[in-house]
Amino acid sequence: MKITGISTHVVGTPWRNLTYVLVHTDDGLTGVGETRMLGHTEALLGYLREAEVNHIAGSDPFAIEDLVRRMKYGDYGRAGEIVMSGIACIEMACWDIKGKALGVPVWQLLGGKVTDRVKAYANGWYTTERTPESYHAAARTVVERGYRALKIDPFGTGYFELDHDATTYAVSLIEAVRDAIGDECELMLEMHGRFSPATAVRLAKELAPYKPAWIEEPVPPENLKALEKVASKVDAPIATGERIHDRIEFRELFDSQAVDILQPDVGHIGGIAETRKLAATAETHYMLVAPHNVGGSVLTAASLQLAGCTPNFKILEHFNDFADAQIKHVVKGAPQVVDGYFALPDEPGLGVELDTDAAAEFPQQRAHFDLWAEGWEKRDPTGSA
Repeated sequence: MKITGISTHVVGTPWRNLTYVLVHTDDGLTGVGETRMLGHTEALLGYLREAEVNHIAGSDPFAIEDLVRRMKYGDYGRAGEIVMSGIACIEMACWDIKGKALGVPVWQLLGGKVTDRVKAYANGWYTTERTPESYHAAARTVVERGYRALKIDPFGTGYFELDHDATTYAVSLIEAVRDAIGDECELMLEMHGRFSPATAVRLAKELAPYKPAWIEEPVPPENLKALEKVASKVDAPIATGERIHDRIEFRELFDSQAVDILQPDVGHIGGIAETRKLAATAETHYMLVAPHNVGGSVLTAASLQLAGCTPNFKILEHFNDFADAQIKHVVKGAPQVVDGYFALPDEPGLGVELDTDAAAEFPQQRAHFDLWAEGWEKRDPTGSA
């Protein structure tokens, strides 16, 4: 079997463009991959056009390791977010083809399942007025849909520092959310790399009474010494990793022991097998894995394949029940959350198919998303996000 070519389909929303890649073969099997780029969709499409000619067309879709190696190193330049995201789309599509050809789900090819279901946490649910009352009502809706975990960034446009009034208001939002969901639900606290170490530590202590399941990206991701400083002074687990695009670059995080939960994005770090290798290393360091997952249903399906065979998998992020829920319809067999969990799929490959006609109903958009603009959390086309 050989790859004859690829086709790309961009599904647009006001705050995110989702890039789907179909990998075609000479025996008629087709696989699908997906990633979500912020502000670089055209660059990704351009890279894929060149990679199709240079590396992809004519390759054996079963020889996934070889294809990934050639795409990553065969252009000599160091692979960054765009290249690793392009690799991820092709890689997961090849796993999809391989699973379909052999009649088994991808998790079966990666060692077999360790669980039948995967816990989900909701994100994108607080696209409402930024008040304690509105957040309380929105959080109750999440719980009523069966979720037992959710994530929130309550810090507005905070950057490095957060003054007394803004801190008090953020605390009031978290107090309202915790009251709405009860003590039994996990509440993940997102900082989006906003703060200086001192500010992150102060805020973590202010919010400790509300029992955050983790503190995510408390400081910008480039300086791991700053993250170590926070970890040494905060009792809650530290989560990070969505903006690291090569598993080799996680080495310093492992050495530092400054993180408890790794958050690689399967769509940015080179795909399923690369993330599985990272998870295995994390297991030797007693760290959990909870992938960043802000894409659509193909990326969710790929992350579920990883979850099914990974002993130290904690939980999977899910946007698509709350933000742009209509885009789930572009994927046949889209994974669904029932009573707070995804069932592990048994269908061959990734277990999903892209509906290209449905995808065409959501054309590519500007999709601007600015975390430091007022109203970003609403993900509203009429607002800043």
